[in-house]
Amino acid sequence: MGIIAGQGDPTASMTLLWGRTDGRAARKGPGPKQGLSVDAIVAAAIAVADEAASVEGLSMRAVAERLGCSSMALYTYVPGKAELLDVVYDRVHAELPTRQEVIGGGWRDEVTAWASELKAFYLRHPWVLQISFARPVLGPHEQGVLESLLRALSGAGLSAGPLRAAVNSLFHFVQGSARAMAETRRAAAVTGVADGDWWQTRVALLNDLAPDFADRFPLSTRLASSPGSSAGDGDPADAWEREVEGVFTAGLAILLDGIEAAADGPGR
Repeated sequence: MGIIAGQGDPTASMTLLWGRTDGRAARKGPGPKQGLSVDAIVAAAIAVADEAASVEGLSMRAVAERLGCSSMALYTYVPGKAELLDVVYDRVHAELPTRQEVIGGGWRDEVTAWASELKAFYLRHPWVLQISFARPVLGPHEQGVLESLLRALSGAGLSAGPLRAAVNSLFHFVQGSARAMAETRRAAAVTGVADGDWWQTRVALLNDLAPDFADRFPLSTRLASSPGSSAGDGDPADAWEREVEGVFTAGLAILLDGIEAAADGPGR
């Protein structure tokens, strides 16, 4: 289950997200101010989360240690971890382009560019995938990602209902694909066993222990031996990652075909 954002004080979080633009404290309070700002705290928090590759590693103490100050010094600028998480989640999305425009391309090319950039963003910051979509933080940078997708889809000619479905499907598809690739990388790093080696060992055991596997599961066997399957082929260190990337490209094309069909179908 993902971590639910927006659990802090709503006024404090929304003020930090949308209020002062000079990077200073969003509220007044006692404590040292020199050398600290909301921007500096957020940047340090993003670095901490990137190093830990987990939201669990993000704490006020860890951020304070990175900044060389006490935890109490941070509370002059950010009320607590819940509010900090909202701002960090939104701010890290600032590195994504606010407009996807492919010169000479149509809406499909623009959506493909948006999806590829978002997937790469998730892989640079896999901890972002731990934060649930259930409650958006409603910050400007998070909103900018949605606005970019809507702008790219504007040429598809979708009515309101299909448009909402397309947006929801695209976000979940990109997030799911990025999570699969991030977990693949993490599995190899945590276990010290490359995916190719893992599969070779278990497929050999499966052949010995279940020689009738292909007869019992013919469709699964066909899927595993399809031309698009690269698991176990080439360099075992990145074979499975290539497979996930290939699935992403093919799956996105199928999803875009469906969006195009919805634009031409009833209810447009």
